[in-house]
Amino acid sequence: MVHALREIWRVLAPGGTLIDLRPLSARWPVEVVVNHQATVAGLVDDSPGAPLDTAANESLEQAAREGLFTREQESSFKYLWYWDTPDEMKAYLEENWAPDAILPDEVLAEARRLMSKTGEGGRARIRLHMIISAWRKSNLKG
Repeated sequence: MVHALREIWRVLAPGGTLIDLRPLSARWPVEVVVNHQATVAGLVDDSPGAPLDTAANESLEQAAREGLFTREQESSFKYLWYWDTPDEMKAYLEENWAPDAILPDEVLAEARRLMSKTGEGGRARIRLHMIISAWRKSNLKG
């Protein structure tokens, strides 16, 4: 990752900004929502992705120590991601996040059970914890 950050530094305009935007591994709640009321079915197992978070954080700190970038701002926010059914959610996670985020079978079963009780209008969602930070390109490589 540090190599990629060095390449970003090389091609980024002088004084340019690198935006780091990513979900943090935080055992995301799986919810069933009806009329703005959410019921938790369980948690996504995103523990396999935790080392990637650690590596990303360490890489950015290494790039800062090398004088490539200076962190200007950092914040976090919740991001709500919706699907029409728990099975659509599972398919999406398997296609796009596996093996770093897994929807456990018992959580899927509970989400299905909750959805069956909602009738029309129920939706499945995951509540992600996102981080966003702005890193300014340093003028001189340290």
